[in-house]
Amino acid sequence: MKRAIITVVGKDTIGIIAPVCTYLAENKINILDISQTIVNGYFNMMMIIDVTEPEKPFGVMADELATLGEEKIGVQIRCQKEEIFDLMHRI
Repeated sequence: MKRAIITVVGKDTIGIIAPVCTYLAENKINILDISQTIVNGYFNMMMIIDVTEPEKPFGVMADELATLGEEKIGVQIRCQKEEIFDLMHRI
C-alpha cells in the first residue's frame, strides 16, 4: 500500500474539513487515519491517505488540494508521499 500525508493548517473557521473530505471522496481516495486539533484559534489536521491506485497523477492531486485550500477554504494544504514526509522529519 502506498500512503501519503495531507496536512491542513490555518485560522480556525467553519467548514474546513468537509471540502477536503469531499475532494478525497470524489477522487476515490481512502482516508486511513485522521487527527485534528485547534490551538489558540488555529486549526491543524493531519491525514494519512491510501494512494495505491489514484485516479489522477499524484502531483495533480497535490496541486488541486493546495488550490482548494488557498482559494476556497483559506488554509494551507500540503500533500506529500509518505516516504518524503518521513525523510523530511527524521531526527
